[in-house]
Amino acid sequence: MQTRRSSLIEACTNIGVGFILSLVVWQLLSELYGYDMPLSRNFEITTVFTVVSLVRSYYMRRAFNWMLTRK
Repeated sequence: MQTRRSSLIEACTNIGVGFILSLVVWQLLSELYGYDMPLSRNFEITTVFTVVSLVRSYYMRRAFNWMLTRK
């Protein structure tokens, strides 16, 4: 069983890697599709989605751990 702290560390690591990847991919795609997206705006938008993803990931992990320990 994974502790709450371990769940949070895993989720933060996963989301941190995803955040960096998302910044790079979105910057490349916005240029490819002709959007003039400053890096600061890209950072703001990516941050919002990252926070949502972090919360989702943490609670999904806790829910699955709870279901596994109930049996």
